[in-house]
Amino acid sequence: MPKKYGVKEKDLVVNHIVDLVLAGQLRSGDRINRDAIAGALGVSRLPVQQAIDQLEQQGMLVSRYHRGVFVSRFDEAVVREQHELHGTLNAIASARAATNPTPRVLAELRAALRDLRANKKPAEFQDAAYAFRRIIVEEYAGPALQAAISTARVFVPRGFWGSYVNAHEEFLPSYEAETAAIQQRDPEAATTACMNRAKLQAQVVFAELSMRGVLDGLLSD
Repeated sequence: MPKKYGVKEKDLVVNHIVDLVLAGQLRSGDRINRDAIAGALGVSRLPVQQAIDQLEQQGMLVSRYHRGVFVSRFDEAVVREQHELHGTLNAIASARAATNPTPRVLAELRAALRDLRANKKPAEFQDAAYAFRRIIVEEYAGPALQAAISTARVFVPRGFWGSYVNAHEEFLPSYEAETAAIQQRDPEAATTACMNRAKLQAQVVFAELSMRGVLDGLLSD
């Protein structure tokens, strides 16, 4: 696989392992083959180990003494929990924004919302969604919260949402609601908007993974 310039090798490996899990090519209990991953990506073992360390911290992989590194449990509960965590962390920043919305942030959010409304193609909508989120996170989340939000995004892959055709229709209302909550200085409503979006994302991801045969069953309410 050719290297993607401008992307850290460690992040390239992280994305590769996550993609293998989401594609069902790696399943719960499967052993991670460091040499195979390094060879597939054309990198040394160092970024592979760095990626493994990160994914262990995120709970996706687990080390077993003298046996190697394996894919952790990956099921409905894990999908739900990961999205709930990501939604909760984003909700902290959004609630802070609603508590103290500055004129500059409000103007930037209104502009970002216009972009979300206008961009109906999946990849373009996803880029606009990341721009919207970045406004809030960079202004209202400190370094620790920013790092936690980034870490919790492991099962919320950008590539997945960039190809999801119903993203504009299904997720625009939550951005509308979040923006309105911040404008109205309503932290509770801002939190609710983030959590509702995270719940819907979990449902979509689970449905897609079930269709691929990666996970079985339907996501319960």
